[in-house]
Amino acid sequence: MIKEFSMSNDKAVINFTAKYCSDYQTLLESDGFKRVLENFLTTAERRNTNSFKFVKEKLKVNDIHEIAKKITTTFLLLATMNVEEIADFNQEYSVLLDNRDEFISFVEALYSFWRRLERYSIVHNNRIKAGIAAVSFTEANPGFSKLILSLYRKIEKNVLGSSPNIYRQLPAGSNACMMLSDVIWPVPNGYQSLEEIPFIDTIALETPFITYPKKNTRDGMFSEIDSNPLAKARIDKDHWFCYPAKIGELLGFVYFHRDFMEHGIALCNLFELAKIEEYRGRKPDLIYVYGARDEGEELKTVFYDDEENDIMLGFVNHSEEIDYFGYMKKMCLTLHNLIMIKRGYLPTHGAMVNIVLKNGKEANVVIMGDSGAGKSESLEAFRGLSEEYISDMTVVFDDMGVMKEKDGQIYGYGTEIGAFVRLDDLDQGYAFKEMDRSIFMNPDKINARLIMPVASYKEITKGYKIDLLLYANNYTEVTEGEDSITFFDNVEEAKKVFRDGARMAKGTTTETGIVTSYFANPFGPAQKIKETDVILDRYFDLYFKNNIKVGQIKTCLGIKGSEKTGPRKAAIQLFDIINNEI
Repeated sequence: MIKEFSMSNDKAVINFTAKYCSDYQTLLESDGFKRVLENFLTTAERRNTNSFKFVKEKLKVNDIHEIAKKITTTFLLLATMNVEEIADFNQEYSVLLDNRDEFISFVEALYSFWRRLERYSIVHNNRIKAGIAAVSFTEANPGFSKLILSLYRKIEKNVLGSSPNIYRQLPAGSNACMMLSDVIWPVPNGYQSLEEIPFIDTIALETPFITYPKKNTRDGMFSEIDSNPLAKARIDKDHWFCYPAKIGELLGFVYFHRDFMEHGIALCNLFELAKIEEYRGRKPDLIYVYGARDEGEELKTVFYDDEENDIMLGFVNHSEEIDYFGYMKKMCLTLHNLIMIKRGYLPTHGAMVNIVLKNGKEANVVIMGDSGAGKSESLEAFRGLSEEYISDMTVVFDDMGVMKEKDGQIYGYGTEIGAFVRLDDLDQGYAFKEMDRSIFMNPDKINARLIMPVASYKEITKGYKIDLLLYANNYTEVTEGEDSITFFDNVEEAKKVFRDGARMAKGTTTETGIVTSYFANPFGPAQKIKETDVILDRYFDLYFKNNIKVGQIKTCLGIKGSEKTGPRKAAIQLFDIINNEI
């Protein structure tokens, strides 16, 4: 059973099932409050802050635990009495209140410390005995947040003797609340360590959710190994959660350690959360274990094709180096793509959109390219011009899709319901328009990211016949009078450009300059070049046989000064092509 409260890696996990605080006394006497207060005091002592010097001097105590006890008692009294009443009741507890301004500064510092933590709450559906039994899931976190905010205001009012005339309704509870369920599924031999880890059934997300992972880029490729990495992994089930994801047509069990909670939670804006009836009693197509501790110290970003159990397994060990959402998202997609290749389909790293112009003309457009080539930015350029040109626009996939042949025609399918986009390259102000439903990661740094939902699961799995296939060239400058979009005359020339996968690195990985990756897709095809080549040849022959336009779109995203104008110019030309040539 996950304990009442835990803190690790600047993250707090509150177990509402074990204990749900519904009044001031329960909150102040909880193990969670004690842990937060003692952590705050320890940090303040290390930094030798004015707040710590104040309480230490007033209480004349050096021990952190004793200081925490006296402060807690003072808070309990302030929850029902003002300063004068406390002085009459017991002079011992009024020593901190002689200097009201200093005490308020201490309270503000403690409150800020709490709010700077990443805060998560859980409700365990199968284990409710006490705690939150009387409170519904959707009311749990708002009620907890209201209690903390109310206590904070009550203490300040009883110290200052007056109420504030401006109330800021800041979320003081958890950033996300999860409903967990114990689920029985046919656990194969070798996977027993995952057996009792609870599944996420429902998520209540407080948006905008802003988080600060320790890393801001992803490095290298995922490599294949020939044995199950779980054999040497150490997994404490009380520190783990499973996000059952629908990745395209596949079912994936994504297991993550609590130290990387923000990345697990962020999946809800990227992959459809499967319903319990869709995975109970069912073996998944893929499993990803993110953040396990093992015997070795070196970083492992590996996958294992478990043919015996028909499971594609991804494994990344516990390290600060993988504290970046790219390691979560891209491994999930790599596992998906490896399965698609085995089934004879072509995974495509790019963006696909169904565009309906105001005059009724329609086209399904695929823009292919590796990270930073301008796929998402081109889509946003289309969206920005929608008032002028577009009547309707449906995003089929924003980063990774799969091409499937049916009856001699090629259809595109998506894998994600959301987008993981760079804030740096979006139109100014765009992030603020999407703030109310988004997850922001390191918004103050290079390669700042925004995760937001962009399509429904029904839309991405519908299947759209491809009309136009473009390679995103972000490194070729487009001079005045030149076209941003050009087309190939023969299939071999097209295959060479797409197969080479050249781009100007944009800081999304640790690469710099012009780099290449096989088929612009290091997430599956690059690991299975021989198998992908066979599929690639067959599909490109079909593109040309069916007179599908195949070309390049010069986004200019890698050209300094053209990051905004390049995608916009290309988008305008694309509308002309749809209007006149398709």
